[in-house]
Amino acid sequence: MALKRYPSLSSTQKLTFCLLYEIGKGSSSWWFPYFKHLPTTYETLATFGEFEKQALQVDYALWEAEKAASKSHTEWRGVKGLMEESNIKNQLQTFKAWLWASATISSRALYVPWDEAGCLCPVGDLFNYAAPEGESLDIMDVSSFSQHASLNGNITTDGLHKEEQDTQRALTDGGFEENVSAYCFYARESYKRGEQVLLSYGTYSNLELLQYYGFLLQENPNDRVFIPLEHEIYSSSSWPKESLFIHQNGNPSFALLSALRLWATHPNKRRGVGHLAYAGSQLSVKNEVLVMQWLSKNCHAVLNNLPTSVEEDNQLLCNICKIQDLQGPTELGKMLLTVGGEFCAFLETYGLVNREETELHLTGKIKRSLERWKLAVQWRILYKKALVDCTSYCTRTTCSLSS
Repeated sequence: MALKRYPSLSSTQKLTFCLLYEIGKGSSSWWFPYFKHLPTTYETLATFGEFEKQALQVDYALWEAEKAASKSHTEWRGVKGLMEESNIKNQLQTFKAWLWASATISSRALYVPWDEAGCLCPVGDLFNYAAPEGESLDIMDVSSFSQHASLNGNITTDGLHKEEQDTQRALTDGGFEENVSAYCFYARESYKRGEQVLLSYGTYSNLELLQYYGFLLQENPNDRVFIPLEHEIYSSSSWPKESLFIHQNGNPSFALLSALRLWATHPNKRRGVGHLAYAGSQLSVKNEVLVMQWLSKNCHAVLNNLPTSVEEDNQLLCNICKIQDLQGPTELGKMLLTVGGEFCAFLETYGLVNREETELHLTGKIKRSLERWKLAVQWRILYKKALVDCTSYCTRTTCSLSS
């Protein structure tokens, strides 16, 4: 195969190309029975159109969606020459085909130690996801933090990164075992006949689940919500940016509280209290109140700057679900007359404005867009709920400090 003449291709590009190449063989491929059962569409972030990306509303989520789409396009362009040289069928050389194949690899490939892209494992990729609830960096025993203190009294986080990576690998329910030359799965609980077996793929936020797998969880203990932080908050501590987040239940992360406590301390005094902040201790009642007030104020500011509220989003989500369940054009026409706002933009995007009732029809393309739109709305609802719950957390904490 011509792959050797393209050494700059990544492992993922090579595996995605090989998938399309093998599919091009049709029924003569050894993998054909497996290919017949693969999904025909995916809802990963890279497949989001402009309308669905904008529906996420939050800047960093929009950026992740743009980045995912751009990455897919760049990888496709890098393989076009190889596909042409290998005489793959024209329909398999399109960007649409590449998006499908790369989403297949992203959502179904299993980790193997010898190849970064992983491998496709028939049957092994049928298990649905269950989020692990084991220890993460945020809830590890804080006594281990002091082990990473440098001699000059500052705290370094290099060791913590290593521990987080090791924890991530431990929070999966399967892996390739060289001693038996097989991919082995292990159940973490006893299942009764007829029960669905769920496996953990690792710890992912809801945005990461959307990016790699095309779904999200209404209850995800590993979800992370980010709000804009001032530069001085980042520079006042050595915590990595990705650790400064709010949990799905509204509680600020250990690192975010630590960083805010240091930031709210006078610069001349930070060195003397740094060990307390990194150990998770409150520095003073006044300091803690300042932190809670700042956090609550900024959560409110983010919510107020977003174009819709949680209540409006819930109503929108309800309407999307209703439209997905409609059968005929008459029902669809009546439903579309009662909705407005974001729906108007959706109707314009797909040319459904001012159409005769008999011409209204949910094509496959529109149905797929509705599903991605629904996922975007679900994600932003969970984002906003976390901020609302965080303001409640701040209020409770402030009241307890005052009593």
